[in-house]
Amino acid sequence: MNQNQSMQKWLKKNLFSSYINSFLTVVILFLLSYFSYQFIDWFFIKGVWRGDSSVCMQSEGACVSFIINKARFIIFGFYPDESLWRPITAMGLLFALVFYSKEPKRWNKRILYQWLAFFFWAYLLMKGGMLGLSTVDSSKWGGLPLTLMLSVIGIGASYPIGIILALGRRSKMPLIKSLCVGYIELIRGVPMISLLFMSSVMFPLFLPEGVQLNKLVRAQIAIIMFVSAYMAEVVRGGLQAVDQGQYEAAESLGLNYYQTMRYIILPQALKIVIPPSVNTAIGLFKDTSLVVIIALFDLLSGAKASVQDSEWLGFSVEAYLFVAAIYFIFCFAMGKYSRRLEYEFNTSRER
Repeated sequence: MNQNQSMQKWLKKNLFSSYINSFLTVVILFLLSYFSYQFIDWFFIKGVWRGDSSVCMQSEGACVSFIINKARFIIFGFYPDESLWRPITAMGLLFALVFYSKEPKRWNKRILYQWLAFFFWAYLLMKGGMLGLSTVDSSKWGGLPLTLMLSVIGIGASYPIGIILALGRRSKMPLIKSLCVGYIELIRGVPMISLLFMSSVMFPLFLPEGVQLNKLVRAQIAIIMFVSAYMAEVVRGGLQAVDQGQYEAAESLGLNYYQTMRYIILPQALKIVIPPSVNTAIGLFKDTSLVVIIALFDLLSGAKASVQDSEWLGFSVEAYLFVAAIYFIFCFAMGKYSRRLEYEFNTSRER
């Protein structure tokens, strides 16, 4: 069977298998074609790529020059121009390490140390004050680097905490179980905004006199606390999905609790919960925009501030489309990687 015949067979099976499917396929293709044409016409054909706001006002297309002029501010916020290479380098190191870490065969202690080293050097690059780097206060951090930092550290720290909470909730020790259940239910019963607000306003009141924590650190702790409660329930679902026979087999082999969980139960449970785990990570990546409530300047905040510039009023559509495209790229990449892991670990029947 040649390629054309294979394509025809696939189209007939998936898109034109019945009259209803054929009708829906035609309608969807028509709508996609129509909206694609409208967007291309608005953005590329009629769009203004050079000029100021007065030129854009006279055009019926998108003001692409607004995105070009404001991209630096949206992505990096108030970070000083002369030190802009530092967040760019930090993000470059992050993307390189993520690309290197995507292979499951590299998941070992060595890669953990590499991630810890990355966080140290990334913080040093962003903060400065050492090695001849000028100090940049965290209040000037913003845009995409801040969003990535909050989400990556939040995901990385909340996952092991969630595993511990899930195991604690299933523990046979009443005190441990009660503490874990109380924590999970309490945190899940309040919105993230309330935790962020408390971390900014109330948390400093409980610190010893003379002890201060940076607002960014307090926000990061609140995010980790919030996401770990949800991650605990995700992991608990995976633990419940593991067949009881696995526990009995481990017991017959004489394995203790730690060995049973480390080598038998958790590897199976964590494979099962790959989709909901990534879904929680995607939700966290988008929810970092809530830090605006405590005056942290994330990616979405940069877009909101840009459209309030008196010289560029009226171009909010372009600003939010630009930010939405960035969010979509990252979320799509996480979803794509999730499906790859499902395939490699044989937890999905999709092929």
